[in-house]
Amino acid sequence: MSEVKGEIVDESFMISAPLSASREGEKPDFAVLGDHSTKQMPRRQFLVISAAVVAGVLLSGLDGSAKSVSPEDRLIHIPLHFFDAAEAAIVMAAASRIFPADESGPGAKEAGLVVYIDRHLAGPYGSDGHRYTQPPFEEGVLELGYQGKATPAEIYREGLKGLAGFHKLPPAEQDKALTQIESSLFFSLLRQHTIDGMFCDPVHGGNVDMLGWQLLGFPGARMSNYDDVDKHFGEAFRPAAVSLGGHPRENEE
Repeated sequence: MSEVKGEIVDESFMISAPLSASREGEKPDFAVLGDHSTKQMPRRQFLVISAAVVAGVLLSGLDGSAKSVSPEDRLIHIPLHFFDAAEAAIVMAAASRIFPADESGPGAKEAGLVVYIDRHLAGPYGSDGHRYTQPPFEEGVLELGYQGKATPAEIYREGLKGLAGFHKLPPAEQDKALTQIESSLFFSLLRQHTIDGMFCDPVHGGNVDMLGWQLLGFPGARMSNYDDVDKHFGEAFRPAAVSLGGHPRENEE
């Protein structure tokens, strides 16, 4: 268990107390902060999400569990495992330009993409735990994929250095900065991870409340439609989406 100022939940989700009326205008939709409390490990970093953005939905924990988000005025603190505060802010802003919210629905920010990428890079994938990484390192045909020495984690660390302050730029300047690096390996990874996180199963940290699946009308990991075979004659069948961890509403206490 971990403690922050406010309510104790667990290491995946910590929900702070409601904001005072005087701070209402300061409430961020998404932000990052560092916790320097002596009760926390050194330089613990958190992604802070306003409950106003995800009110009424559920977030999936690292173990596949689901936590309901109170519709009250609260901030959700999610520990970061790979990024520091500045890096998370940059990735969050960049992913939001690659897959922005528009009239058709929510985008990368609303779907919590930075959480997915953070968990992805903190695991075996980030350190190339599943790739042969012995020399020689030579250029191969495109069909063979990336053949370089640097791990995904190293590629991100280096690439983010070139985007310092990106999250503070206006949208037009952000698009210009991304255009300048769109031929780089870092951008190709970021773009792929943005797409992956937008439409992955929520148990992996992205696609909060299955927002990406709702955009597509994808029903998720439904093992059977047996109970619906004799129903819905003459009407469209639009079942509620189900993740690998089960339908989030079923896990609600």
